Amino acid sequence: MVLPLVVGVDGSEASLLAVDWAVDEAARSGLPLRLLYASLWELYEGAAPEDGTESSASRVAAENILGPAAERARCRNPNVAVSTSAVADDAVSTLLAESRNASALVTGARGRGEVAGLLLGSVSLAVAARAYCPVVVVRGDKAGLAGTHERILLGVADPEANSEAVRFAFRTAAARKCLLFALRTWRCPSYTATDRSLPVGSPSRFWEERAAALLDAALHDAVADHPEVRVRRKTAEGPARKVLVHHSAAADLVVIGARRRHGHFGLQLSRVGHTLLHHAACPVAIVPQLT
Repeated sequence: MVLPLVVGVDGSEASLLAVDWAVDEAARSGLPLRLLYASLWELYEGAAPEDGTESSASRVAAENILGPAAERARCRNPNVAVSTSAVADDAVSTLLAESRNASALVTGARGRGEVAGLLLGSVSLAVAARAYCPVVVVRGDKAGLAGTHERILLGVADPEANSEAVRFAFRTAAARKCLLFALRTWRCPSYTATDRSLPVGSPSRFWEERAAALLDAALHDAVADHPEVRVRRKTAEGPARKVLVHHSAAADLVVIGARRRHGHFGLQLSRVGHTLLHHAACPVAIVPQLT
């Protein structure tokens, strides 16, 4: 069964950019596209029918948002299969439910009605933190959105916590026929200067070599599975969130993993993920690793 690429739309310019991005990605990957609109506005206005059925006003509102978005998608690439769906529920709950049966969720960086100047919308943040499938938040500059760099940036953490993100990044790079730039950061703890248990030599070299070994281990299986993907490895000293934001300026998509704990309610997003969603210069993919 081929799971669709699901896009949350709300009529905002950010969500229409997300539609554009998702159409191109669906075409490359051979996936159907589903445009999803969810709203509880009628309930807040007291206009919902007592029997719980959908009112004509809500149908018109949904059609006014989904119709132009679907037409935009079909005009961008008529070969992509596009379907639409309207749900009378809040956007976060709807998208999280959809994440169980989607290849990925795609959202804009900010929704309709978000406060001017807000870096990231609340819906995008909540979905990226709690979804069961990869979530792509479409943001960044024109070059990153257009895919002109021909490079996927993969932020690699521990191999055990990053396997799903690695596989997602390799699949994406294979579909795009572009370079995969795999990056792991390292830092030299201050106490290592006096730690006699470390090998003789530069403490920083020890941590750099350890980072390189962990990077190789994390990529090993995916490299074997995708020999067609060109891979460049890099280790860099510094905080991961800052290093990845810096390198996102030369990427079309940055991919990181996120731990998801079964039965744990609330935001499950690392400081690295939070920073990238607010400041990356290209779209950001958060890929859950269920534990």
